[in-house]
Amino acid sequence: MIAARRGVVAALALVLALAWFAGLDHRKLIKPDEGRYGEIPREMVASGDWLTPRLNGFKYFEKPPLQYWTTAAAYRLFGVGEWQTRLWTALTAFGGIVLAGFAAARLYGATAGVLAAAVLAGSALYVVTGHLASLDAGVAFFLSLAVFAILLAQREEAGESSRLRWMLAAWSAAALAVLSKGLIGIVLPVAALATYLLWQRDWRTARRLHAGAGSALFLALSAPWFVAVSLANPEFFRFFFIHEHFERFLTKVHGRYEPPWYFVPVLAVGILPWLPALPGAVVAAFRTAEPGRFRPLRWLLAWCAVVFVFFSVSGSKLPSYILPMFPALAVLIGRHLQQASRRLLAVQAGVAILVGLAIVAFGSGLSDRASGRYSPGQIEAYLEWILAAGGVLAAASAAALWLAWRRRTLASVIALALAGLASTQLLLLGHESLAPAYSAYHLAQRARPAIGDGVPLYAVDLFDHTIPFYFERTVTMVGYRDELAAAISWEPQKFLPDVAAFAAAWRTQPKAAAIFRTGDFERIAAEYSLPAEIVARDARFVVVRKPGP
Repeated sequence: MIAARRGVVAALALVLALAWFAGLDHRKLIKPDEGRYGEIPREMVASGDWLTPRLNGFKYFEKPPLQYWTTAAAYRLFGVGEWQTRLWTALTAFGGIVLAGFAAARLYGATAGVLAAAVLAGSALYVVTGHLASLDAGVAFFLSLAVFAILLAQREEAGESSRLRWMLAAWSAAALAVLSKGLIGIVLPVAALATYLLWQRDWRTARRLHAGAGSALFLALSAPWFVAVSLANPEFFRFFFIHEHFERFLTKVHGRYEPPWYFVPVLAVGILPWLPALPGAVVAAFRTAEPGRFRPLRWLLAWCAVVFVFFSVSGSKLPSYILPMFPALAVLIGRHLQQASRRLLAVQAGVAILVGLAIVAFGSGLSDRASGRYSPGQIEAYLEWILAAGGVLAAASAAALWLAWRRRTLASVIALALAGLASTQLLLLGHESLAPAYSAYHLAQRARPAIGDGVPLYAVDLFDHTIPFYFERTVTMVGYRDELAAAISWEPQKFLPDVAAFAAAWRTQPKAAAIFRTGDFERIAAEYSLPAEIVARDARFVVVRKPGP
């Protein structure tokens, strides 16, 4: 790549970074995931216990601790807040873009690297998941690092020392993936390797995985926390390995069952605006005759297929589960677009224009379709963002279409990537207009001064994951168990089983506060003759305190 082009790429990378990290603190945390993954690290910092994760004071063993640790470290360095909660997600998702660009550049040249990075940076599902505090971006990053490290290690031109370094990087990445989200961190790469080796009958690659040194490194990185937390908490082993892995995968215990074809529309929408290029990229990767015994494109295909099939047959499904295949797909699509016809580029941009216009049309009729969850003011405020997102997508895609028609492939793809990134970011930023329906922030701002610090707080027949975070304290749950049912059975003394038990506790406390659903407070207060005065309320909840001097 000539010097001038390097300057342009550096400028684009800077623009991408600014656009990617802008607005992390604009939105309040929303339930359930953002509240959950903000509160667990907050409690780590408050308690000083970084071994046993806790949510609202209860042991929380659904996921390993890597993201909790990194977020808690951010809290220690920068204070507790929204952007600190989302920082690890945004960093690892951005790292996935860098990985895709780097791998594509090493294999197919600098232009392919820029195209792959642009594809991933503009993919709708990747952008959304990369800006919400959840575990999926982190595990996708480490799994992608493992996949690309295996690819670079097994290239025919790789020397033995280079192969060893890349394979050790792959084993390390798998260990960090396990510490991010559990056994899929090793199960998926092993399944993909088995699929590839059987498909290609490439037994030589199986002998070049450095399995001895690699597995030792994998265990050294991943095992210590599992051993330590198991010794400290006898409940951990069965709950984490049996319930959270085998029962979650094989049964509908988590209430997230969807049909086997669920991820087909998720992928089609999530890969926008690159959907027109996806089929051709997959076919080209399958048909391309690559020199040497190891086939990088088929390895990436095997990886994508394993991720897609694995989660499609699972009894628990969420859209973000297939995120680990997106960096590999970006490399396949980026390579394909390198030789794309003007027609494909034009169709791709044309589809994006139609999507942008559809978003505008949807937004224009949003007020008529809005549910009672939102106030008219909230809908009107979000409508402006929706119209802006659709307009930006349509206008920037029109620019991509013009560039495509002039056969300026790289510029057209970059314009379309910026269109996808900007429009998705606008939709995310605008969602703050609806925050009162999903976040306890505004309620806490009004209630906390009236409650005071250190006053016991009860949550009566409810639990919103953002309540402990924004009230900056754990709450005593009454009646409602939900995902904490197992944890409550381990520590029942922290829980009140019903409203009668709450009423008895309320009367004995010199000072206390409670949160009720809006429709429940008057009924419960009257039935149990509870002395209480309202200090804050919104459309969902009422906060009361016990009257006192």
